[in-house]
Amino acid sequence: MELRVLQYFLAVAREQNISAAAQSLHLTQPTLSRQLMELEKELGKQLMVRGSRKITLTEDGMRLRRRAEEILELVDRTEKEVMQSDDTVSGDIYIGTGETDGVRQIVRAANQLQGSHPGIRFHIVSGDAMDVCERLDKGLLDFGILLGDMDKTRYSCMELPMKDTWGVLMRRDSPLAQRETVSPRDLWDKPLILSRQVDNKSGLYRWLRKEPSELHTVATYNLIYNASLMVDEGMGYAFTLDKLVNTAGSNLCFRPLKPKMELGMYLVWKKSQLFSRAAELFLEQLQAQLVPLD
Repeated sequence: MELRVLQYFLAVAREQNISAAAQSLHLTQPTLSRQLMELEKELGKQLMVRGSRKITLTEDGMRLRRRAEEILELVDRTEKEVMQSDDTVSGDIYIGTGETDGVRQIVRAANQLQGSHPGIRFHIVSGDAMDVCERLDKGLLDFGILLGDMDKTRYSCMELPMKDTWGVLMRRDSPLAQRETVSPRDLWDKPLILSRQVDNKSGLYRWLRKEPSELHTVATYNLIYNASLMVDEGMGYAFTLDKLVNTAGSNLCFRPLKPKMELGMYLVWKKSQLFSRAAELFLEQLQAQLVPLD
């Protein structure tokens, strides 16, 4: 399978039309059609359904599209790293993270590094722990930010000094809104809206002192804005982190948990990771920034 043919395939998937894709690739339509048929023959799978007006991907085609995008992204990054000048450090650094105010520390280090190396570009990729780990494992991220439990057999890590505190987002007319804190027993019979990261060994179930099957979970989310809409519409109570919500002027309020539950924060990378010079400098910058001055 050639990279060139993967680019052709992605162009057709994007345009959903052979003629439009051929035009964007500066190829003739018969040439492009032949390349696609040879790709399907090579893989032994039908990748596209050719309609009279539009081309749609089969399930195998959608799977190939995802993998092709990852492959070409990795190739592009590798080429840029190899081709960069020995005299000037430049390049792209990809960092995956969920919603947390701890990203501020990362941004501060990134800004300082760009002051001395303006050719370094940073890309913050949003996602929950499962998304971040998947992209780390595939080599699509240089670093990830993970909260709470993590697999130290798979990743090297640097513990960050920031901690996030869990609480519950609720409507102001909720009975629990009259309390200063929320206890596990308060939530045992309530409809719960959980972050998708909770399924990734977060410790929230341990705090609740209940098995998942014993709780009334009505929804999950990976963006707190969407969770806030569900809460506002009366679906339930959303577990979230303290610094992510601004309830001023809204129908919602935030109450911390009691006993208090905090999440540690880690910058992680694959144990087998081969860093670019830009990524090495960023790690050094962050380490220096976190060391207290005497």
